[in-house]
Amino acid sequence: MFANAIENVSGFTKPILFISKGYKSFNIIPGSATMFFVNNNGVAVTCKHVAEAIINADRVNKRYQEFKNNRAALESSANKKEKLKALEKQYDYRDGVIVNQKCNFVDCVAPIRTFTVHFHEKLDLAIIEFKDFDKKFYTGHAVFAKDSSSARPGDFLCRIGYPFPEFNSYNYNHEADDIEWSSVGNTNVPRFPQEGMVTRYVGDENNNVIGIELSTPGFKGHSGGPLFDKDGLVYGMQFATRHLHMGFDINNANIMINGKEELVNNQPFLHVGNCITGNLIKEFLDRFNIEYFEA
Repeated sequence: MFANAIENVSGFTKPILFISKGYKSFNIIPGSATMFFVNNNGVAVTCKHVAEAIINADRVNKRYQEFKNNRAALESSANKKEKLKALEKQYDYRDGVIVNQKCNFVDCVAPIRTFTVHFHEKLDLAIIEFKDFDKKFYTGHAVFAKDSSSARPGDFLCRIGYPFPEFNSYNYNHEADDIEWSSVGNTNVPRFPQEGMVTRYVGDENNNVIGIELSTPGFKGHSGGPLFDKDGLVYGMQFATRHLHMGFDINNANIMINGKEELVNNQPFLHVGNCITGNLIKEFLDRFNIEYFEA
C-alpha cells in the first residue's frame, strides 16, 4: 500500500545521528532522529527537542573542555584529590552525567558550513536552514497535502524515520578524553516505516487542533519524520508517543508459564503516535518566507 510512497519520501527524509558519553564512563551511547526537506534550498523540518539536542551538544562539549583545562591545572598542585572533588561539584559532574555529545547529519548537504535553526514558541517543531553548501544529497522534497485536516479517523497513514540505529562508526579517544566519529565500523542506519490508523485529533490547552493521533506508536528515532499517505503527500510530522492506560490490569495473578506457576503483575498501555499537522508546519514556514510545495 505504501511501498511507492516510502521510496519517494525516503529521498528527502534523512537521519540525524547522535553519540554521547557520561562522566567517568568509556561507553558511548548512540541515538538517532529524523528530519525531512521541504524544498531544494537545503531547508528541513524536525522536532524542537531534536534541534535543541543539536544546539546543546556544542554547549556540553565546550563546558567539558573548560572543565578538562581546569582539571589539567590541578596536576601539579597539592591536595589534588580534594581540589578535583571541588571542581566536580562546581560543574555538577557525577557518574553518568553527559559530558560529550556529537551529532552528524547524514546524506543531506555538503559541506556543512553553517545552518540556522528556528524554534517554534509552543509546538515541538523546528526549521533547519543549511547555508553555503555546494552539493545536496537528498532527492526531491516534501509535497504537503493542501489541507491536513482532510485526514479523517479511519484513514491509514504512514511515518518513516530512523529508529533502531545499527551504526557503530565512532570511538573514544583516551588521550583527548573525547568521543569521535570514525570512518571504520558499521555506518548502517536503516529506515523504518510505521503505518497507523488515524484515531483522533490532538488538541492544545485551548482545544486548538495541533496534531493527528495514530493507532500505533512512533519509536525513538522517528521524531521529526514525515507523516504521509499512499501517494506520498505529507500530512504532518511525528513528534511524540503517548501512553494510554488500558485498565486491563493484572495484579498478583498466578499464571502458568512454561509449566511453572508464576505470580504476575501487569499494567498494559496502548502506545499511540502524535504528529504535528501539516497545516501548522506550513504556517511556521510562512513566517520565514520559506518555499514549500503542496498538492
